[in-house]
Amino acid sequence: MTLPAQNLLAEEASPYLQQHSGNPVHWRAWSPAALAEAKALERPILLSVGYAACHWCHVMAHESFENDDVAAVMNRLFVNIKVDREERPDIDQIYMAALSSMGEQGGWPLTMFLTPDGKPFWGGTYFPREARYGRPGFIQVMEAVDKAWRDKRPSLNQSADGLTNHVEARLAGAHAKAVLDRDTLATLANGIDGMIDRELGGLRGAPKFPNASFMHTLWLSWLRDGATPHRDAVLLSLEKMLAGGIYDHVGGGLSRYSTDAEWLVPHFEKMLYDNAQSIRLCNWAYAASGNDLFRIRIEETIDWLLREMRVEGGAFAASLDADSDGEEGLFYTWGRDEIEAVLGDESALFLKYFTLSRPHGWEGKPILHQTAAQQLQSVADHDRLVPLKERLLTARENRVRPGRDGKALTDWNGLMIAALAEAGRSLGRADWIEAAEIAFAHIADAGQDGRLPHSMLGAKKLFPALSSDYAAMTNAAIALSEATGKSKYVERAGEFSKQLDHWHQDGDKTGYYLTASDSTDVPIRIRGDVDEAVSSATGQIIEALVRLSSITGDLDLQERTWKVAEHAAGRAAHQTYGQAGIVNACALALEPLKLVIVDSPENPRLVPVANRNPDPRRVDIVVRVGTEVNRPTLPGGILPPTNKPGAWLCTGQVCLPVVTEAEELERLLRRPSG
Repeated sequence: MTLPAQNLLAEEASPYLQQHSGNPVHWRAWSPAALAEAKALERPILLSVGYAACHWCHVMAHESFENDDVAAVMNRLFVNIKVDREERPDIDQIYMAALSSMGEQGGWPLTMFLTPDGKPFWGGTYFPREARYGRPGFIQVMEAVDKAWRDKRPSLNQSADGLTNHVEARLAGAHAKAVLDRDTLATLANGIDGMIDRELGGLRGAPKFPNASFMHTLWLSWLRDGATPHRDAVLLSLEKMLAGGIYDHVGGGLSRYSTDAEWLVPHFEKMLYDNAQSIRLCNWAYAASGNDLFRIRIEETIDWLLREMRVEGGAFAASLDADSDGEEGLFYTWGRDEIEAVLGDESALFLKYFTLSRPHGWEGKPILHQTAAQQLQSVADHDRLVPLKERLLTARENRVRPGRDGKALTDWNGLMIAALAEAGRSLGRADWIEAAEIAFAHIADAGQDGRLPHSMLGAKKLFPALSSDYAAMTNAAIALSEATGKSKYVERAGEFSKQLDHWHQDGDKTGYYLTASDSTDVPIRIRGDVDEAVSSATGQIIEALVRLSSITGDLDLQERTWKVAEHAAGRAAHQTYGQAGIVNACALALEPLKLVIVDSPENPRLVPVANRNPDPRRVDIVVRVGTEVNRPTLPGGILPPTNKPGAWLCTGQVCLPVVTEAEELERLLRRPSG
């Protein structure tokens, strides 16, 4: 079969794909039909993978994909397939691993050349239209690939087979299971600690990413083993990050990364997942340190989220672009004259708390950031700054806005729902919990035949879900159960877990595949073990199953989760730094914490203590005094008495004696600050 000789992206559910629907390139979305066309024509596939907020994706699109001469070569020589990596992370991970296996540096846009049956044989990332930056021109590249395909097809096919087998072994293979032990987390945490920039936070060097999985490892190390240098590394990293230009000081929210070592010059796109993880980390940091900086940044980030990222139905959009009006960061940067025009005589007061910098190599307007002293003072004088920021924000709304990728991704929404529920509990914000509930309902109710979509854009839905979708929504459901006390969320978590088992579990029941068993368009069915900007699908699955087995007291699920964790640990042992999410989740499986609280909802004494002491290792279950229904069993099948307030903290199958006083529970839950 062959598809029409035209661009077919206009009807796709991805805003990124729609952005390319006007290209003269005969783009197809990744589909069985597009793969069948390549086989029918015996043409290689030119695969281009990117995402809406990717700056260099836009550059390559403008230079090459919008150019008639380039498009003519593409259309003549290849079947051209465009992929949104956020819609199809399974496809992205396969071909990114292939590029890495060729010894090339990965990144986006990802440009790969495949045999007609989808096997990779050569590729790269960004190619300029004309040769420069030490890179060959794109037409030159395509013509060389075409010549090799015509002249050396047998050897290219052989190379593609070998590369595909290598990628499959790396992403889908099995290893002997590993015994779960405490040393694995401690060893990883010590290794990460050795890479920390003690002056600027984060990992040494540039560019600098938030790296939430590594921060999570360090935080767990402190909670479990009392390694205060690991806690301090996280607090320092957050403080430096939240002072830099990577943080939006006027509107709230974190950019994807900084191009320098000082967190100063961001790559200005804002991603939903970075901000979900930032909220979680700041929530833990505020509870541990009492530093109001973290509370303020949580409030500002959630204000941004609810103001700019909500889509119809109450779920959250995927990202905001780095560029507006064709220039990176234009929406977010300020000249001194612009600040003075908005604030007048009060501009001097504002600039007492902020610095404007135009560092070497940055060609745009100055970037707003803070010194450590300014950050400290701005927290103390926060109320004075709020009205000034509001005036700047109002003025900024008149600028050309960066593009928004309005698709709602199930897994990213799950991360944000959990973060909102946790922060809402800790800071007493019922409105945040309500926003989380609305988003959850929108995603959960969008399913068909009990199955979640992976992505939604208005009425358009992309099925089937990935394993990461079920894992993130299971964790979100449990976070909402903790925040609201509603048992329906535990029931939904159980339903998601059953769908995960049905569609994603491997034949030996030792783990899960990222793609569903009825996905027919993937050349390799991968597991999803490797962390990207968020914890891997496997890490999220283990965390979800640990929490679900803990909250339900299901010993059979606990046993099955242990088996999955052991096999994941065996695979992660070969690439620990790239699979910190699995190590973190296995640490939870090794020592799960469960807190059962019986309390009065009208006059609670114990629940507020648990709320202000968040712990990622712990599942909290709240029972109303005098309530028999849905009363959880403690390990050993013991029912807690409900005639008076009390709290039981259990590790695995062992529970401490009941605690009845708030002060005693505070001492039990709070780590010493030394």
